[in-house]
Amino acid sequence: MNSMEQQFLEAGTLMLAGMVVVFAFLSLLILFINTVLAKLAIKYPDPIAPTTNRSTKKNNKAVTASGEISPAIVAAISGAVTRYRQQHSQQPSSSQKAKI
Repeated sequence: MNSMEQQFLEAGTLMLAGMVVVFAFLSLLILFINTVLAKLAIKYPDPIAPTTNRSTKKNNKAVTASGEISPAIVAAISGAVTRYRQQHSQQPSSSQKAKI
């Protein structure tokens, strides 16, 4: 019986030592990668993308200067919702199928 307890203690110690080694290795790997990335970011910075104003037409804007949504956009969304409801109201839902 003493031998089995000793083997479990040795197995637990070995497992704990292995977990500590793996944790230490991964921590060092993360530190190394972050250090290399920091040095590379200084040498090779990300380029700044030029910003362009894509919508220059006044009638093409969805939101007006006062922050209101264009009536054309509201009409398009309302029409799409109405069409969706008409198409899907004819099909019985799964709860209605279960009652039949």
